Amino acid sequence: MFLENPVNHKEQFGSIEVICGSMFSGKTEELIRRLKRANFAKQKVEIFKPAIDTRYDDEYVVSHDSNEIRSTPVPAAANIRLLADGCDVIGIDEAQFFDDEIVSVCNDLANSGIRVIVAGLDMDFKGNPFGPMPALMATAEYVTKVHAICTRTGNLANYSFRKAASEDIVMLGETQEYEPLSRAAYFNAMREAEKLKKESQTNTSSDHNKD
Repeated sequence: MFLENPVNHKEQFGSIEVICGSMFSGKTEELIRRLKRANFAKQKVEIFKPAIDTRYDDEYVVSHDSNEIRSTPVPAAANIRLLADGCDVIGIDEAQFFDDEIVSVCNDLANSGIRVIVAGLDMDFKGNPFGPMPALMATAEYVTKVHAICTRTGNLANYSFRKAASEDIVMLGETQEYEPLSRAAYFNAMREAEKLKKESQTNTSSDHNKD
């Protein structure tokens, strides 16, 4: 009698869920909602965020709507692996600010049976894929893309337009520094910003020539 290879039904694997979108799209709000449901179910939950994110609070993950949950700030992704022992659910906010090791950390945790829920910006202010987010989305079982509302058109927004002059990829900010825009509004705004930048450079060059 032929017997198939036995299946180990006791072997448990977790999963990775990614919540992504632009600024002001409700990513952190959705992360907190899922984590609070897990807490209510008496599961052991730990939440981590990058130590550089101190916009609202040093220790809490706080949404733009002031919903909050206690978290552990960590300087690098490797710290999460060390602190996740014994957890059922791990939440990670602002994942785009972590180093690339966050991808292997999340996969290792999921492979050990932990449900990993990650929230982060999928694109930077230039409209490019942000840090480790593409790799996280590729390896996740579930990806949820949330949208803000464009402040100029009222349509769905999936771009984060930076109103500040800084060219740094990593720059923490709120409504004073960023604006959620639809595709059309974003590219119009980027063209206008580039035009103003060139005019400013031309004026500066002219002033120097006069001197």
